Amino acid sequence: MVPDKKRQDAYKFILDKIKNQEQAFIICPLIDESDKLGVKSVTSEYKKLNKDIFPDLDIRMLHGKLKSKTKEKIMADFKNNKFPILVATSVIEVGVDIPGATMMIIESAKRFGLSQLHQFRGRIGRNDKESFCMLFTTDSSQSNTTRLKALTQTNDGFKLADLDLELRGSGEIFGNKQTGLIKLKIAKLSEVNLIKKAQKWAKEILTDKKYINNQDLQDTIVSLKNDTHLE
Repeated sequence: MVPDKKRQDAYKFILDKIKNQEQAFIICPLIDESDKLGVKSVTSEYKKLNKDIFPDLDIRMLHGKLKSKTKEKIMADFKNNKFPILVATSVIEVGVDIPGATMMIIESAKRFGLSQLHQFRGRIGRNDKESFCMLFTTDSSQSNTTRLKALTQTNDGFKLADLDLELRGSGEIFGNKQTGLIKLKIAKLSEVNLIKKAQKWAKEILTDKKYINNQDLQDTIVSLKNDTHLE
């Protein structure tokens, strides 16, 4: 976690690394600027970095609105180290392998879930060089600080997913929480044995005649299907 007062130090750090042929990702949650949300966007950050921060460097941007061929060309050039800095949205979350990328800045980090942040930082450190992921946020609330500090303290994706679920909740169809299940209790993703037992019993209940003919159970299943968001 990097306080905003040390932003210029972070930029200098990146510049020093670039001189050694290393590369950097700058991740923003939005494509275009939004006055309502007040978070960093790819287009505005790209302009600022080009004009004010790294005017002598070749900087490119990548987001979902670009044509497929354009995105492929940008990623191919970045992989071949033809430019040092890529400003991007979450399109780089998975399936991107840039061996020369050792640095990442994540702007407005509070806008992303812990699991997503964990996926982001997995895009760097894919070589034998030390890598650095820097989280910037203007939200100093206790809940946000707890989330981001957790990311700095573990590389265990299961632990982070559990904490994300605990802090953000499983969600609801109607309301302000993220979409998900309503009344069912969610086991921790790391409780593999419990999940296997639950799956075994669910299959038996749905296929065994002694359960199929139980009217109370069938009424419960119908109620769950009506009330629950099922993927």
